Amino acid sequence: MSLLYSIKIGFLEIGIWDVIDVLLVSLLFYQLYKLLKGTLAFNIFIGTLLVFLLSTIVSSLNMKLLGTIFNRFVEMGLIILVVVFQQEIRRFLFYIGRGSGIGTSNRFWQQLFNRKGRDEAKLETYREEIARAVQRMAATKTGSLIVFADASEKQFFASTGVSINGEISSKLIESIFDKHSPLHDGALVIADNKILAAGCVLPVSENPDIPNRVGMRHRAAVGITEKIDAEVLIISEERGKISHAKKGKLKMNITQKHLLDMLSAVVV
Repeated sequence: MSLLYSIKIGFLEIGIWDVIDVLLVSLLFYQLYKLLKGTLAFNIFIGTLLVFLLSTIVSSLNMKLLGTIFNRFVEMGLIILVVVFQQEIRRFLFYIGRGSGIGTSNRFWQQLFNRKGRDEAKLETYREEIARAVQRMAATKTGSLIVFADASEKQFFASTGVSINGEISSKLIESIFDKHSPLHDGALVIADNKILAAGCVLPVSENPDIPNRVGMRHRAAVGITEKIDAEVLIISEERGKISHAKKGKLKMNITQKHLLDMLSAVVV
């Protein structure tokens, strides 16, 4: 019976739970790689792994002095990791919670009770209003940042801008980014299909892979998508081109189709 659950290769016996263990660890590391790739945290993570490997090698060679130094570092490793990767840990746990289908969003409960909680005509109107505003601002080279955030991230923007909580309309969006508006330099945040806030300050990405030619507006767009689950539309003030940031990645000069597809995904 045990042969069904394990394979013996010489002195090595591999059980089915060993295979599952390796697969789960591989999946975990792959998800961490996706989460950290392209950020400074990725280099720190690689450095931490190297220290751990060196500690293992030094201990196996019985090098007492180096072993003591590495062991002290490894003992403090958990605290160091929590401090350094607090934002990444937050994002990782958020993805797990969101993937469960149960969270602050009411979509799970709407599906559970078979209730239609969305008005497709109204949602399509919102998408058209946003697209119209984006196209007009691109034509006039009006620099802007529009963040589409999950409802659970509202508190992230609570103290960084001016609360609006207004209906989505192209005129309101354009007026906020008008060059004479006191809020035009910050980001506009849309959540729960409402204009939540404007004039918000976003964290700037330190990703060295971002092209040098892009300005602070694009770096801020990438920065917020590295911190939280959000998507951002950016309009360049110099060229009037539209860009899209998602999961720490920047796609520049997007097409009309890309814009509409993106809005269909975030305005739901």
